[in-house]
Amino acid sequence: MHPIDRRHILSGVPSSLVAVGGTSASPAAGLTLHVLDTRSGKPAAGVRVELSVLENGVYRPLRQVHTNAEGRNQEMLLDSSEMKTGKYQLIFHVGAYFKARDPSLAEPLFLEQAVIQFGISDPLSHYHIPLLASPWSFTTYRGS
Repeated sequence: MHPIDRRHILSGVPSSLVAVGGTSASPAAGLTLHVLDTRSGKPAAGVRVELSVLENGVYRPLRQVHTNAEGRNQEMLLDSSEMKTGKYQLIFHVGAYFKARDPSLAEPLFLEQAVIQFGISDPLSHYHIPLLASPWSFTTYRGS
């Protein structure tokens, strides 16, 4: 088997994204999100999202954002200076988003909120939380 010539594979990749050794560099430390509407197959614009941190057994609100036209938050939810080891919660207000797009959805809605509780164990890493949602289901994972 012949070794892979990484110069050919990475020829179109900007040098700012190529780390020593020819692999992609990691994004800056921080927390980002992305919401996709699996009913329409498009990014979910205008979803209200609340971020909280667990302190003394209670979730303390940190910030609230709305997703942009690409289904993303405009700025990092936590930047590298704010990243701390701990337990966090995101509340995605998907019910209001879907009801605004389809007023004929039966009341009460099946899903009002998608609540994701997660931990940050390495505050020097980038954490990305994509949410794939419909009026009846959601799923997430640790993205990159």
